Amino acid sequence: MSKTILITGTSTGFGKLMTKTLAGEGHTVIATMRGVDGKNAAAAKELAAIPNVEVVEMDVTSDTSVNNAISKVLTRHGQIDVLVNNAAVAGFGLVEAYSLDQIRNMFEVNFYGVLRTYQAVLPSMRKHKNGLIINLTSGASGHTLPFMVPYLASKFGVETITEGIQDELSEYGIENVSIQPGVYPTEMNNGSKAGFHADKPGIVAEYGEAATKKFNAIGAGLFGKMAEFNMDPQTIADGVLALVNMKKGTRPLRYPLDAIAQGTDVEFIEARAANKKKWVVKYS
Repeated sequence: MSKTILITGTSTGFGKLMTKTLAGEGHTVIATMRGVDGKNAAAAKELAAIPNVEVVEMDVTSDTSVNNAISKVLTRHGQIDVLVNNAAVAGFGLVEAYSLDQIRNMFEVNFYGVLRTYQAVLPSMRKHKNGLIINLTSGASGHTLPFMVPYLASKFGVETITEGIQDELSEYGIENVSIQPGVYPTEMNNGSKAGFHADKPGIVAEYGEAATKKFNAIGAGLFGKMAEFNMDPQTIADGVLALVNMKKGTRPLRYPLDAIAQGTDVEFIEARAANKKKWVVKYS
């Protein structure tokens, strides 16, 4: 059955692929992005020309923009069946070399942007007692890595939202899933999309060559694995489609899609769930 699906951050990468994939399967896709009449005008025009796609201006860092966009969609379509929180920015650097403002900027997109869309769509979803919210996090969002601490903290925060709100919404027929992608060759990772990186070069200089070598080694390892496993971003779009098509009540809380992890991501998720179950028993 055709669903109305709203996706954030569709001008590039995963979001654009999701839009094309889901629309191609007959779903009505609301492709949201910033700057539909400005910097993203070409992307907006490209997607708007696809059958079943409607492009809507939305800036996930703005309460007003998010609320206006979702209100417009609900007025036109009656309800939103699926929300995909895809919009995000990456960032790399030493924790000490980040200004707090730069970290706040990252969290406005990656964390608060997700909360904004939840709070905008939930009244309608609760009214209809139906909905699916898919959050893109990270293959490493259950733990952390050096030089990626603020980014992974923002993504782990989204994991926390997903897990905790699942029980809050269980009486309303609303499901949540986090997709945990690994490293894919999208604009976020190839340098063509600006991120929020460490912005105190003086601190970086004080850490010296050792930190630079360690950072470069981690980057080379990740990008080497990406090439070795021929990571295809279409995998994530297909994963969203699979979740949309799953029977209600059968969707997992977490849906890891990281070939590079070679199954260790699944093991981590299962172990985490088992430990939490024991913890809940002890606290009950």
